[in-house]
Amino acid sequence: MSKVAPETASPAGVNRSPGISWTELMSEDARPVPAFLREESYTYRGSEPLAAERYTSPEFMRLEQTKMWPNVWQFAAREEDMPGVGDYIVYENAGRSYVVTRQDDGSVRAFHNVCLHRGRKLRTQDGTADQFQCPFHGFTWNKDGSIKKIPCRWDFEHLQEQKMHLPEAEVARWGGYIFIRENAGGPTLEEFLAPLPEHFQRWKHEQCTTAIWVAKVVPANWKATSEAFMEAWHTVVTHPQLLPFTGDENSAYWTWGDNVNVNLVPFGIMSPHIDSNGKPQQWIVDEFVKFNGRSAENYEDNKDAFAVKVPQGMTARRALGAAMRENYTKMFGHDHSEATDCELLDALVYNVFPNFAPWGGFMPNIVYRWRPWKDPDHCLMEVRILTRVPPGKAIPRGVPMKFLTDEQPWTAAPELGILGAVFEQDMGNLPYVQEGLHASKNGRINLGNFQEIRIRQFHQTLDKYLGRP
Repeated sequence: MSKVAPETASPAGVNRSPGISWTELMSEDARPVPAFLREESYTYRGSEPLAAERYTSPEFMRLEQTKMWPNVWQFAAREEDMPGVGDYIVYENAGRSYVVTRQDDGSVRAFHNVCLHRGRKLRTQDGTADQFQCPFHGFTWNKDGSIKKIPCRWDFEHLQEQKMHLPEAEVARWGGYIFIRENAGGPTLEEFLAPLPEHFQRWKHEQCTTAIWVAKVVPANWKATSEAFMEAWHTVVTHPQLLPFTGDENSAYWTWGDNVNVNLVPFGIMSPHIDSNGKPQQWIVDEFVKFNGRSAENYEDNKDAFAVKVPQGMTARRALGAAMRENYTKMFGHDHSEATDCELLDALVYNVFPNFAPWGGFMPNIVYRWRPWKDPDHCLMEVRILTRVPPGKAIPRGVPMKFLTDEQPWTAAPELGILGAVFEQDMGNLPYVQEGLHASKNGRINLGNFQEIRIRQFHQTLDKYLGRP
């Protein structure tokens, strides 16, 4: 497996937040914390402003479509979306449409979802099929992409069957995820994802299934929307209800190479932005329970999961970690005796360039995906939640995606629990971010050197694909 060395260079004067740091918190964990969660990986990447047109320009969007998207590995599906032979999903992004289909030997192949006769899409919805017949004139392909039938063959004597194979995209699989890449060549999937596969060996997303999947079109650029989930320090204004138990300013922001970064957000400690005023550790837990306890409603057999009391002399983090260690073992049947507090409690939010964001840890894992939509001012945001399948049980088919209408808020998906209300707070910013980017007088965006380092890494990687200085 390809290794990516930690980034450690920091210029003089780069600030870190006051109070206890993430690495100091890790030294207080109830279990030995893996090195990759303890060791800082940060490199100063400059302080220059970004141009607002990156989010608003149709020309910039066209550059992404032609120079970036065809050359990167894109998360297209989960294995449980298409578990059976002949199962297929339609994956569409950045002006392309693919049919991703399970072959007889269990492998997965991806074909451009376009009839080679008059250009109609072969499929518009997911399903199961041994062949793909165009609904327009009946040209038909086998699920391996070979041509099966050319109607009125006498009128197409100029077509050679060996040249009528559906154009194919590269496919690679890791951790229960299926990726495609339009143009062949470049790094393998493992190289592209490094060091994420090494980290996720502990969390085994291949043992999970999709329990919740909700999507909605957001009136903001896909980059602006994804960047709203790349830092925790907006919590102080946008999500103030989280401050009693969220170390927003104690978070870590680490990057590796071009493609992978992480935001490590500690829970079970008070934000430095609020006055502790002598509040006991039980108060932190009670606030955590008040907020997160509603999520227990999604698990009928475990409604008491958040009934947590802090023993004398124990911290709120340690008490919550112990409770989660017991509760997740009960819920999913896996042995969590060696799981650390941070892996059971904290937001370990990874991002893989350009639009794939799986959470680490042993709790039910959020997975984000953002895709450009009809124009630079809209995107599709998807939220999956993966849950672990009990040992010895077959992985069930994942739930289908619930597509919210423009009029429906995220809270119209009750299966999201408390997350729906949190996303709605983010939606209170994003449309006005997009409007502001259009209206900006100086056309510039300024980023923090540390807390927004992930955003800067993203844009520097994007510029490499676009050939921009």
